[in-house]
Amino acid sequence: MQVNYPNLASMVFNTPLLATRTAVDAVKSVLIPRITGNLSIDIPSLQQEQQPPERLATIADDDCDVSGMYTIANGRVAVIPVHGLLMARRGHIAGACTELNSYEKLQDRMTRALNNNIVEEIALDFNTGGGMAVGCKELADFIYQSRQIKPINAIVNYSAYSAGYFNAAACSKIIVSATSGVGSIGVIMEHMEVSKLEEKEGLKFTTFYRGDHKNDGSPHEPITEQAITEINARLDETYRMFTESVAQYRGMEVQKVIDTQARLFGAREAITMGLADELMTPFEAINAIAKPYMTQSRPTRSIGMQAKAMNIKNQL
Repeated sequence: MQVNYPNLASMVFNTPLLATRTAVDAVKSVLIPRITGNLSIDIPSLQQEQQPPERLATIADDDCDVSGMYTIANGRVAVIPVHGLLMARRGHIAGACTELNSYEKLQDRMTRALNNNIVEEIALDFNTGGGMAVGCKELADFIYQSRQIKPINAIVNYSAYSAGYFNAAACSKIIVSATSGVGSIGVIMEHMEVSKLEEKEGLKFTTFYRGDHKNDGSPHEPITEQAITEINARLDETYRMFTESVAQYRGMEVQKVIDTQARLFGAREAITMGLADELMTPFEAINAIAKPYMTQSRPTRSIGMQAKAMNIKNQL
């Protein structure tokens, strides 16, 4: 499989990430050795930390969708996996890195579920350490507004960190299990300088540019104070957006969200702090959501409801 590593690098370095420290290192463990051509470099990674869970299978598995969404309970509940690294646009890497999901695809799947006359509720199945900041708030706001149309439940199976929690917080309810984790409400950015490596290899890059900030963050030279100032400004804005959005979605004070200081929280502490709502296993959660619909006949949802769903998407 061909992987565009330079393109992937542009999504990892010099851009704000809503991801855990270990999720970033997991990508770097694959990316850096290939960029530098030194496959012997050992970067700490998460290869053994947590494998994606099996898809939630329960009372009834009525209708599978190869695009990543499936329904249960006579088609009345749509389950959408939110797994792996979260990216802005469509794309997939398997094996060479880790599972990728995009905000674009997730919104498409949710739109189909919202417009489906049969689907009564939506369950988002989270297992992610986060991902890109770009596109994250747009999806979270879409989820938050879509709660007006149908209940949207977040099932943390078993992690919803950073960008994952950003989107889980926008749901109607967050359900965690005993070993689930949520949080990491923070932002991180890394700059990789390779000038010493280039010097060792006999390479020298000379960059010509116009515009004082055009060369900020160049990997071919030590980072400048000017670039550091600009990076911190971007981080401050992204952090403000993240904390204020979580406070809005969860009905919390912004300062209480800031006070988490990007910590990772276990299930019981998350519930106590207002970061989650209920404690049950993923299978218990999906069964509880599906149970009311198991014996009911399929309803016919109005065209007006479909129009409302499309209007929310168009507004965003």
